[in-house]
Amino acid sequence: MQRLTAKRTVHNVSLSLSRRCISSCTSQTATAAPVDEFLGKLPPFSYTPPPYTGPSADAIINTRKEFLSPSNSMFCLYKNPLNIVDGKMQYLFDESGRRYLDAFAGIAVVNCGHCHPGVVEPVINQIKRLQHPTVMYLNHAIAEFSEALASKLPGDLKVVFFTNSGTEANELALMMAKLYTGCQDIVSIRNGYHGNAPGTMGATAHSTWKFNNVVQTGTHHALNPDPYRGVFGSDGEKYARDVQDLIQYGTSGHIAGFICETIQGVGGIVELAPGYQSAAYDIVKKAGGLFIADEVQSGFARTGDFWGFEAHNVVPDIVTMAKGIGNGFPLGAVVTTPEIAGVLTRRCYFNTFGGNAVAATAGLAVLDVIEKDNLQENASMVGSYLKGRLSQLKEKHEIIGDVRGRGLMLGVELVSDRKLKTPATAETLHIMNQMKELGVLVGKGGHFGNVFRITPPLCFTKEDADYLVETMDYSMSRM
Repeated sequence: MQRLTAKRTVHNVSLSLSRRCISSCTSQTATAAPVDEFLGKLPPFSYTPPPYTGPSADAIINTRKEFLSPSNSMFCLYKNPLNIVDGKMQYLFDESGRRYLDAFAGIAVVNCGHCHPGVVEPVINQIKRLQHPTVMYLNHAIAEFSEALASKLPGDLKVVFFTNSGTEANELALMMAKLYTGCQDIVSIRNGYHGNAPGTMGATAHSTWKFNNVVQTGTHHALNPDPYRGVFGSDGEKYARDVQDLIQYGTSGHIAGFICETIQGVGGIVELAPGYQSAAYDIVKKAGGLFIADEVQSGFARTGDFWGFEAHNVVPDIVTMAKGIGNGFPLGAVVTTPEIAGVLTRRCYFNTFGGNAVAATAGLAVLDVIEKDNLQENASMVGSYLKGRLSQLKEKHEIIGDVRGRGLMLGVELVSDRKLKTPATAETLHIMNQMKELGVLVGKGGHFGNVFRITPPLCFTKEDADYLVETMDYSMSRM
């Protein structure tokens, strides 16, 4: 009887939401003028893309369905997918030339801004001269970039290995930890995401991203130190005790390493509880393990610090990175100490495209742009401003359960009941689609798909932040 009641309740909630969505869509169709007037508030921008003459969105959808992996066809954020054909700084343009404020940046990738001339021009110059010499020959691009990248890290973190993605970087880091320590056990955090190859899939603690017939042994998942949903609230030290328990009761007492995101990205922009990383660091080091900081999404000034781990007073043994490192070029890296790096000399380790001359040129250009355009300072300033505005919005709308994050890596979690923290998954999709109609693109994440992931290019302005908040407010007011 209880199960039947629960099913009826869920059905009624879904039906109610559907009616609201239909009513909202009907109302919007009948009153297009207010939406048009709203769009007029989009901050001015002095760029007009050239006319697009390529295939339509429908044609691309059909081609994707026929020739791309079915898994790729699933990843369209909107009911009516966008055909994005042009980009400039914090804006994207569709096939009709319509402009959108990009608050997702290709999943926290385009930190410098779309087609930033400081990245584009050096890359064009390099690709005209030499595309791929292989690291078996000498070339200045990989040498200059590795030196510049190492200068951004503390302590003895100065040996760089280049990869093509975040998954590759994390796979390499896990392998190095196992080789260096002679142990196999890895500890990671529930709700974390580290990649989709066997080792990183094992470290990932999201059922959504794990295949049941892929061997994923030797990984232990600690309690997620989530201040909003976690069992210990914001008490980081209590969560860290679970790491100690896992090591004490689930391993020989010695581990290869501990890997964690400073702010969980795919998991819904979850900040680790205060004091957690430093407490976990001490526990891991006592167990002989290496501390691996996954900076794939939080690195390269996104959080207002250059690296997310800087806010936690720890110096990792290994740092992995990708996404923002190349502003859209397929590039990743692992940075570690000379001692740890030495383990790869025991056999031959080689990555054909790692440190490719064009990608390395892009990476070096990214570092230059971040410094010259003061993007780290802007991420801190505009991010704090935007977080404050979103927190004000939370006071107005009961559907907002939590606002969190740092810099321009922010999350807004939606719930249908604040006390029970019931995920408002369907409402999240509806509001996302409404915001798209108003010219703002955000991402979503979290295990239940009920968190807005706000990770715009770091050139985002306060005016852009205001417009994002206004569109979110408008969309929520019409639920």
